[in-house]
Order: sequence, then C-alpha cells, then structure tokens
Amino acid sequence: MSRRRPPSLSAGSIKVVRLNQKYRLRAPSTGREVVIEAEPGRTYLDRETAEPLEPVAIVLPLAPTPSELPWAVENLRFCNWCDQLAQKDLNDCPHCGRRMDPLGA
Repeated sequence: MSRRRPPSLSAGSIKVVRLNQKYRLRAPSTGREVVIEAEPGRTYLDRETAEPLEPVAIVLPLAPTPSELPWAVENLRFCNWCDQLAQKDLNDCPHCGRRMDPLGA
C-alpha cells in the first residue's frame, strides 16, 4: 500500500502523521520480536513459524504523531540536564549531548 504525494505538493506543505499505533509483537515459541503499526482486532503471524504474534508493549510515542522513534517505556529514562527522554543504554543525551547520571544515582 504505497502512498504517493502529488507532484504539485511540496514536502513542506503536508505534515505527515502516523495514525496507527506501533506495537512490539513477539512469537511465543522463538521469542522473535517485531515492531509494527498494528490495527486492533487483526491477527498478525510470524513469517517463520506462522504462529500468532502476541503483543508485548506499546511503543512510544503514542499515535497520532509525526515521530517514528521506536522507544518502549521500559527502555527510557529522563536526562538529568534537559529532562528529555533518552534510551537507558546511552551515556550521553541525544538531545543536549551532555553526560547523563548513572542509573540508580
């Protein structure tokens, strides 16, 4: 399902917004995970085992949003300098570039 922009419209005139929520889904037998925009009430199958995928987490940011960042709540922390969300496994904040305090400090 490809969405093509009419040639008369520039990229600056349309704000592209993701409407469907992204979820992290897992195959129970293999533990293989995938992050996709899922629709409620639809069953998604693992392409290798053909078993139904189970929802594991809602991925932030919540829809509708222009962002495509696949961050899950349990993998984020706040930067002690700029109070922006960053991944737990980073030492330096991706927003302000400063060194964040160690976890648990």
